Amino acid sequence: MTKAALLACLALGLSSCAEKPPVTGVAPFYRQLDRQGAAVDANAAAEILSAYRRNHGLGPLAVDPALTALAQASASSAARADKPASADALKARLTAAGVKSPGINLSAGYRTLAEAFSGWRESPQHNRVLLQNPATRFGIATAYAPGSKYKVYWALVVAGP
Repeated sequence: MTKAALLACLALGLSSCAEKPPVTGVAPFYRQLDRQGAAVDANAAAEILSAYRRNHGLGPLAVDPALTALAQASASSAARADKPASADALKARLTAAGVKSPGINLSAGYRTLAEAFSGWRESPQHNRVLLQNPATRFGIATAYAPGSKYKVYWALVVAGP
């Protein structure tokens, strides 16, 4: 679209004139994670978590590879055991390892990032982790457990700078 055409569309307020990205499938927020090899999209999680935090006057969260690895280990361990892990135990280990202001959300049964995010917002305990201050970074992971009634185990780890 030429600059002149774009300006004309903007002046007329015609959103249908704008070029739209091609639809390539299900948005990461709604992808089903209850299958082998599926993994939560950390960048999509960063967008939604950061937007939610901004709406509450807090700073954004950045994906942290070390916290992501910890989250993956926790989700995978819970999936192998077919039993949610203890957030308090993981938080104590992180604190002992020098991680600043760790917050942990462990859950199971959510099939999409949208479901997990919605469930966490509605739970006062989990919502406190989403809105933890001074959190600046996070790791998120899922693990598939095909024989489990839950199917998907989740781990979200947030921490300060």
